Amino acid sequence: MTDATDTPMQTADVAAATPAGTPLPPPPPRLQKGRRHGAAVALGAVLGLVAGAVSGAVAGSLLGGGGGSAPVEFEAVQIGETAGETPAETSTQVAAVANSIARSVVMVWGEGEADSGISTGTGVVISSNGDILTNAHVVEDATVVRIRFMFETEPRDAEVLASDPGNDLALLRVAATGLEPATLAAPGAVRIGDPVVAIGYALDLDGGPTVTSGIVSAINRTIPSGDGALDNLIQTDAAISSGNSGGPLVNLRGEVVGINTAVYRGDFQSAVNNVGFAISSEEILSVLPQLRAQARGEVRTEGFLGVGVERRSDGGQGAIITSVQPDSPADEAGIVTGDIVLSVDGAPIDGQIGLVAAIRDGSPGQVVEIIILRDGERVSLAATLVARQ
Repeated sequence: MTDATDTPMQTADVAAATPAGTPLPPPPPRLQKGRRHGAAVALGAVLGLVAGAVSGAVAGSLLGGGGGSAPVEFEAVQIGETAGETPAETSTQVAAVANSIARSVVMVWGEGEADSGISTGTGVVISSNGDILTNAHVVEDATVVRIRFMFETEPRDAEVLASDPGNDLALLRVAATGLEPATLAAPGAVRIGDPVVAIGYALDLDGGPTVTSGIVSAINRTIPSGDGALDNLIQTDAAISSGNSGGPLVNLRGEVVGINTAVYRGDFQSAVNNVGFAISSEEILSVLPQLRAQARGEVRTEGFLGVGVERRSDGGQGAIITSVQPDSPADEAGIVTGDIVLSVDGAPIDGQIGLVAAIRDGSPGQVVEIIILRDGERVSLAATLVARQ
């Protein structure tokens, strides 16, 4: 492992969380205008985002709230009960769940410049006055964004208020009032084995959204994403396809437990079946205030620690520190090469991409508690993050 100053992709603040030796895939094929089935955008050899791809370079920006216009106002999102009994048998059917949230699910359609391409995905209404949540990769580089409600025939123009590619979430707004917002599941309300329903405009098929069902297979997953990582994910075996990106993963109370974002696919080296991921409602509730602040003109800056990391090869949990940049927050905190990071601010670090995500989720000036394993002893250190350049 070379020094992080020579290979920036290894550092916890800028590391490409793709496992070592895994080649990045070629760019998605260029799509022509007109009706098409969305192709997955690959994150790694077997991991893909699940929206139709926007292909080609696109000029321009849709990010709003930057200046001159009236202040952007928001209403509180609806959050479900922290815990609750299983609903009555008559309300636990997939059909009833899908029907309860149907008016809160929209198709998202993004178009770039002429001859560039079209992206299709899904969104979730989170306020009665037109706020819609989707994946950032669904509207990435789009110059025109429209949405369409399930019970309408005509699309509506939408504005991208804010986008956070690092967490793969984007906030849209459509000129409408009196909408039916979805309810987000409360943090801690999701359990492994819970039945869930995935809803989205899979493959840009004609008609309404596709509904599939499964269970919560795992929680607190972390996966590579570009040069970073997505953390606090829900893993599910509910079928997720291209076009499902940004759509809800719903529990049997009709609450959104996550936003569908990616799926693993098999290759010649490995067999994969029904391994999909959704950004948890807990993570959504953490990122949403940042998106709203960005919509008001504030700039989001990621945290920086200044270390090189690699995964453990002995089967243990944590991330191994391979290098420490001089005078960095890690250096000043006393972190040294060979330390194994076990947790950050109480959140377990299962591997190198988990540390990447935890640091990037932080903010400059934030003091984080880092638990390390050094010479068989657990040590608690405090590091003050700085801005990632």
